Order: sequence, then structure tokens, then C-alpha cells
Amino acid sequence: MPTQLSVNLNKVALVRNTRHLGIPSVTRAARLCLQAGAHGITVHPRPDGRHIRADDVHALAAVLKDWPEREYNIEGNPTQNLMDFIRAARPAQATFVPDSEDQFTSDHGWDLTDAGVTARLRPLIDECHQLGVRVSLFMDPLTEQMAAARAVGADRVELYTEPYAAAWGTPDQAHQLQRYAAAAQAALDAGLGVNAGHDLNLHNLGAFVARVPGLLEVSIGHAFIADALERGYAATTEAYLHCIAQAAHS
Repeated sequence: MPTQLSVNLNKVALVRNTRHLGIPSVTRAARLCLQAGAHGITVHPRPDGRHIRADDVHALAAVLKDWPEREYNIEGNPTQNLMDFIRAARPAQATFVPDSEDQFTSDHGWDLTDAGVTARLRPLIDECHQLGVRVSLFMDPLTEQMAAARAVGADRVELYTEPYAAAWGTPDQAHQLQRYAAAAQAALDAGLGVNAGHDLNLHNLGAFVARVPGLLEVSIGHAFIADALERGYAATTEAYLHCIAQAAHS
């Protein structure tokens, strides 16, 4: 299956929240991206409501009902506010991220060598499955942790790609790409699906898609919205889809 594109709309909400006019509209952004071919929509509603808010989560769930073949992915820390959204919206996918409440942005994956972490995650993953929701765990590219992600009940992992993005264009680029390819292969060997996200963009995405095996989905937000300010939502969606398609055939 070709790598799917899920558009993260957090930054649309961040701009909207600077005024009280309701623009730019998160739901309109979602529709325009879906109309242009995006395979899904991602949101990360944080407890402080700094960007995506509770009403956005529910409004986007209503939008996605008009696109039943597309994916709704809600991400966040399941020990904070995430599970109430999962219970109400029943998205296709929940991505569990180990963020603290005041964390600026996601910057690390779960440490599944910690028995306390796995004990907290297992019943929440089980609950998602009972709700019919797929679970992806946000993980660093550590081959030794992939089997543990499967053992705790995850369906997929989302590889945290900031180290790869930071190494782009440097002598460390090839090494980082190899790390992600090895982690993805370890995930596949453990029976997991592979997603990826964080700081991927039109410059570094193609090489990642071409090199990392079994990549099912990329979630792109900051760079996507930055590009959309210049190109528009539809053209930006098309550009990312073209980048992915080219990489898949390289």
C-alpha cells in the first residue's frame, strides 16, 4: 500500500486562536485537504487548548463522517485528556504520545523498558481496541523497543523523525536514515505497522519514504501549513502526494 498522507491541523488552530473571529477555519482546512486527496487528518489536542480545542475534535469527527474511507487520527498523552476524545469521537487511529502537559512540542518516544509505563499503557490500549480504534505508539527509532511495543498491544508505531530532519543535509544524514530503516524493519518483524512524523517536509520526505521499509503513513503539520501559506491547501496537498509517489517509484 502506498504511504498515506495525514495532515496535522494544529497550526491552523493556533493562528485562529490569536483572534476571536473563527478564522482560519479548521474544518474548512480539513475539507480542502481531503478534497485534494489527503488520506487523513491528524490533531493533537493538548490540555491547555493552545491550538486544537475540544470543539474542533468533535467538529472534525463530523467532517470525517463525510469521508468514511479517510482516516481520523487523534494523538496525545492517554494519561491526560486524550481518552475522553477517543471515547467520544471513535477515530480510526489513536496515537499515544508521552508529552508532559506543558511540553512545547513532542520530542521523544515512549520508554517501554519501564514496567510502570507499560502497565499504564496496556489497559488504555485494550480500551481503544474495544472501541474499535487502532493504536499507534510514538517511538524513538530504537530497534530493541519495537517488540516491546507489540507486546504491550500496539498495532503500529509512529517513528519520531526530528533527529532525521535535523541531520538532513549534514554528514549524519545517511546514518540517521539507516537508523530509521532498521527501526522500521524491526517493527515489521514484530508484526507492527509503521507510521512516521515530526519535521518532515518536501525536502526530506522523499528520501525517507524511499528508504524506510513498510511505511504506511506520514503525519505532517508544521511544514505543511508553512507551505500552505504560500501554495494554498490544495496545491500543498498535491505537492506532498507527488513527493510520496515519486519516492515510491524511485
